[in-house]
Amino acid sequence: MQKPRWSLPPSARSARTAVKLLLTGLLVMLVPAGALFATSQNAKPGITLQVSPASQSIERAKTASYVVTATSTGGFSGAVSLSASGLPGASSASFSPSSVTLAAGGTATATMTVSTSQSTAIGTHSLGIKGVGGKVSGAVSAGLTVNLPISSSFSMNATPASVTVPPGSIGVYSIQLSRNNFAGPVNLSVAGGLPSGSTTAFAPNPATGNTSTLEITTPSNAPDGTYSLNLMGSGPDANGTIQNAYAGVRLVIDSTQKSFILSGNLADQLAPGTSLPLDLGITNPNKKALALTNLSVSIKSVTRTSEAIARNLPCGTSDYLVTQYSGPYPLTVPPSSTSLSGSTSLSDLGITSTQWPQFKMLDTPANQDGCKGATLQLVYSGSGQGN
Repeated sequence: MQKPRWSLPPSARSARTAVKLLLTGLLVMLVPAGALFATSQNAKPGITLQVSPASQSIERAKTASYVVTATSTGGFSGAVSLSASGLPGASSASFSPSSVTLAAGGTATATMTVSTSQSTAIGTHSLGIKGVGGKVSGAVSAGLTVNLPISSSFSMNATPASVTVPPGSIGVYSIQLSRNNFAGPVNLSVAGGLPSGSTTAFAPNPATGNTSTLEITTPSNAPDGTYSLNLMGSGPDANGTIQNAYAGVRLVIDSTQKSFILSGNLADQLAPGTSLPLDLGITNPNKKALALTNLSVSIKSVTRTSEAIARNLPCGTSDYLVTQYSGPYPLTVPPSSTSLSGSTSLSDLGITSTQWPQFKMLDTPANQDGCKGATLQLVYSGSGQGN
């Protein structure tokens, strides 16, 4: 007698079939999803370029050399041809070698040489460097400043070397001239590199003495970044030949910088050959303490007495010498609400007077009476971050 075969009830068979169908559906969905996930992790083949130095400054008719480094990404391998664009007129660029070969994940370098001529445009230029390998490419930019021939008759120096300000603020630099049998006026300018919308003002300009002050006013929408500026001085020598000198500075726009106010006046009148310290006052309108750096003060202009004006006695910014603050950085300044006077001075912060900015009137025959009783208009610059 044959035993009866055990079997699931119809409802159970339907349930098992549904489970099998559901599992099958999940497998169908999971396999493509996993394949897509794996594919997304595989980077596309590519090329990245780097250049060193990032910028150079040369005299007209000279050459500048850059090292270009190409790097393989995403497993790219093959030959990469190099080219340059954005060159100033009457100049050329060459690469040695003209192309490099990359192994997967490898790097290779080439030297780019930019040659200028006597007719190459003076100023700051942005060069584009491109590497192409098959269907992929990479790019990087480099700066080139072309100057007129540098003179031995005088030289320029600017301090501080770098100023950091928030957008919409003023950066101040002091210009010093060293003359070598050169007595003529020096016209001052910024050859290029400024943030768009910025304005510049030198005082005095032209400089007839050995000093001047540069103010750079930045727009409120200036983008954050580091700007390399090329300052130029030019003027005729005793033979009427134009002589040139240059100085490089940096302007850093940083929107994280906090606003504050610098102020102060000399406690007494200066006499020829004498010096006075300036106890800077710092107003911090922020709710937190500030860490200040790059403090500087310069003479913007000199107002002579009515008697000196009537007698046509000269006195100008070149009759004074300013020595900048030499104390420690950063300077921690509390909110002004904690100060009874509304501002905090360098003396309040325990800075000795020998480290304050120092103002000296030079002792020359021409300024003995012209500078007597004169009033100095000062301009300040600095940067600060919240603590």
